[in-house]
Amino acid sequence: MATLAPRAVTVTRPSDYERLLDRHATRDQARFFLESRGQDLDAVHVRHQRQRAAIRQVQAAIPVDWRRARVNRDGIDRFLFGPEDVIIVVGQDGLVANVAKYLNGQIVLGVNPEPDRNAGVLVPLSPDSVAALLPVAGHGDLPTEDRRMVRAVLDDGQEIVALNEIFVGHRSHQSARYRLTVGGRMEPQSSSGIIVTTGTGATGWARSIGRDRGIDLSALGPADDRLAVFVREAFPGAATGTELSFAVLEGPERAAVRSEMNDGGVIFGDGIEQDYLPFDWGREASLSLAAKHLRLARPV
Repeated sequence: MATLAPRAVTVTRPSDYERLLDRHATRDQARFFLESRGQDLDAVHVRHQRQRAAIRQVQAAIPVDWRRARVNRDGIDRFLFGPEDVIIVVGQDGLVANVAKYLNGQIVLGVNPEPDRNAGVLVPLSPDSVAALLPVAGHGDLPTEDRRMVRAVLDDGQEIVALNEIFVGHRSHQSARYRLTVGGRMEPQSSSGIIVTTGTGATGWARSIGRDRGIDLSALGPADDRLAVFVREAFPGAATGTELSFAVLEGPERAAVRSEMNDGGVIFGDGIEQDYLPFDWGREASLSLAAKHLRLARPV
């Protein structure tokens, strides 16, 4: 019986240049907008061309007998990824995080079109390396690194999964009221939200929080079976405390949060605020390691 050919799914996002044209309709209007703010449209266009060139190079590298598809960031949540897919993400590190929660073990090739601008933690590959890597990935033999993910589960079974971190708080990032339980200790709190981060997320948002507090997260690796919990700007009130402002969850340990917000409470992952779980008064969320991993191709 014939085996279904792999499908290469290229994931992209609009360039800054394309977004400027969408907003201002014409190139001249976009130029006027940027120049009025002391910026240069030509530099933005050069970056756009580099991104387009990288995408063309990746598309040309797909074996001719493979199936292929392309999805923009805005359509990721509506795209049906198949088990035989090989995912090629062309863009910034954040785009890999955007797609990770919709996958289930597929290999991801993260391609960096602008290594002089992007950190490349999750997009370590150059466009010209893809041609050699895809056939190996199609056979499932490509070396990969597994990156742990974090999940939040509501008491009604709704769930959200993230690669970097999960945020629990108010949608406006104003003061959020809740009860946090970690390691058998419970504390009522009022804060600007809770961040639960993986080792991957420890190089991003959580790293900034940790540096401000003198907490070194460098030992928290991407494959680590640990999560770090940060409470942002906890307020020491008459009925709220600040003692549980940082904790580390080991292995199967969980953090529990019960909402005391009448409205506006949300839970979202990896900074995607429009994809959230409502977290209003009385709802309880459990935060822990997710069962799924991201399989990220390593440079060879």
